[in-house]
Amino acid sequence: MPLDFLQGDKFREAAVSYIQPLLTKGVPSLFSDLSPLYNHYGKADILEQLMLELEHSIRTTGRFPDRTEKESPSTLLWTLFFLAQHYDRRGQYDMALSKIDEAIQHTPTVIDLYSVKSWILKHAGDLVAAASLADEARWLWQKKLLHCSQKKGTSTTTFMTCSACGPVLLLNCLGHLVISDYYLDTPTECFSSFEAVEKHYADITEDQFDFHSYCLRKMTLRAYVEMLKFQDRLHSHSYFHKAAAGAIRCYLKLYDSPLNSPAEEEDHTLKTHQKKKMKKQRKAERAKKEADEKNEESSASGTSKSGKRHVKPVDSDPYGERLLKTEDPLSEATKYLKLLLKNSPDSLETHLFSFEAVKQLLRLDAEYPDSHRCLIKFFHKVGSMPAPATDSEKLVWSVLEAERPSISQFQEKTLSEANEIFLRKHQDSLMHRVVVAEMLYILDPTKKLEAVKLIEDSSNIVELMNAALGPIMAWKLKDCIAVHQLLEKVLVDQDAALRWKVRCAEYFPYSTYFEGSRSSAVNNLFNNQEGKTPVNGDTSDPEIGQSTIPIISNGKLEAF
Repeated sequence: MPLDFLQGDKFREAAVSYIQPLLTKGVPSLFSDLSPLYNHYGKADILEQLMLELEHSIRTTGRFPDRTEKESPSTLLWTLFFLAQHYDRRGQYDMALSKIDEAIQHTPTVIDLYSVKSWILKHAGDLVAAASLADEARWLWQKKLLHCSQKKGTSTTTFMTCSACGPVLLLNCLGHLVISDYYLDTPTECFSSFEAVEKHYADITEDQFDFHSYCLRKMTLRAYVEMLKFQDRLHSHSYFHKAAAGAIRCYLKLYDSPLNSPAEEEDHTLKTHQKKKMKKQRKAERAKKEADEKNEESSASGTSKSGKRHVKPVDSDPYGERLLKTEDPLSEATKYLKLLLKNSPDSLETHLFSFEAVKQLLRLDAEYPDSHRCLIKFFHKVGSMPAPATDSEKLVWSVLEAERPSISQFQEKTLSEANEIFLRKHQDSLMHRVVVAEMLYILDPTKKLEAVKLIEDSSNIVELMNAALGPIMAWKLKDCIAVHQLLEKVLVDQDAALRWKVRCAEYFPYSTYFEGSRSSAVNNLFNNQEGKTPVNGDTSDPEIGQSTIPIISNGKLEAF
């Protein structure tokens, strides 16, 4: 607790006394415990200097500074483990990978090292390599079960985890579901996943009714009141907010790019996902056959008192294809939007989905790039509408005319002038310049070249935090991907998109999206894999007939 409010030298002294015993004990969650301190000004630099001093002292003397007793070799391992996560948090992926690689070389059997390296590569943009390392961590975990002679448990580990803890895993994997929305040609799989999350919260709401009588009967009033408060804020939970936002994006994408006729769509689906679906179908048939055989063997113990067998309900639409056939995507998106407006009114993202909430958007953060985009696009759309004809349209028009002077950005200014002023205020920010360029093109399509030049003239300002940390780039991988998609799909300038891709490949060498020099996309480590990861250490692909990833006896990936 003192680490939250102490500053300067007092913070450093408290951090030393707190960190050293935990490094000696080998607590993997030490960085997660201290990560909130990175939001406090200057404390991240102090923690880094402290950890580098501890690392240097352990390397040279084998003990902490001002200590006489020797430390065990594992102390250096956990120090490197902390520094790898620290540099990952700061965006210094080269330094983070060097620290975690040294830790893996120090002790190759620690599963947490592979998990953290997987996260580092994910943040660096190499999702394929990250997935392979995550599978490597799982394989090592199953190897531990084999050491305990739990062969049966090893073969069913994945199935038991997914079936028994499905809702929990679904929520924990929600970030991956949101990311998948940006890489899929169609949001089919995302629809199914987001609907499952929404159904999970609906089940929580229904389950509360079983709790009312229980609490009153057992007189657990404190738990009863906490349950009621929890239900009141259930849909304001961050996981539901992410799922609802992802569903809205999918519906908006479906509205902007409607599906073709059923025959054309079916043909397109077969062409793009035929092999993937055939594999899933064969696996499903094998799993169904094995399940039927097990049910026949355990029919005596798997029946109810009435003699009826308990049958698990089958999802009739596992890939969300039925959800794609909605006739009104905007009305489906509005259902989720109403829940967000009611339960997450202070979230900026909520009002970005609702253009009519311009005043609320400006109240939350008027200088946010997306706030400026919504403001300009809204009034540009209003200005291009025909003159009002009915009484209701005249009433709405009069309200808009009365409210516009109250918006500080538009006081006696045109949309183009407001856009230029916004650029002068934030000319050093990449995403602000990108929004200004996009609005410049929307207001006047003839200024396309000027908009492209505005984006390409952006500079990746390097922040020097301290000598030990080194330079930190101001640009983020997610933002640069969004800029590339804007150049390619909105401004429709393929040459500029290619130049941007080459430029960002230097800034993000591990990114598979930009085909960086150190990414798996360029090194051809996974060309024959097609997104498939080895199971239980088996690297042979029965469909391809050859080894895909070299794994030696201890499970360590030679490629990494």
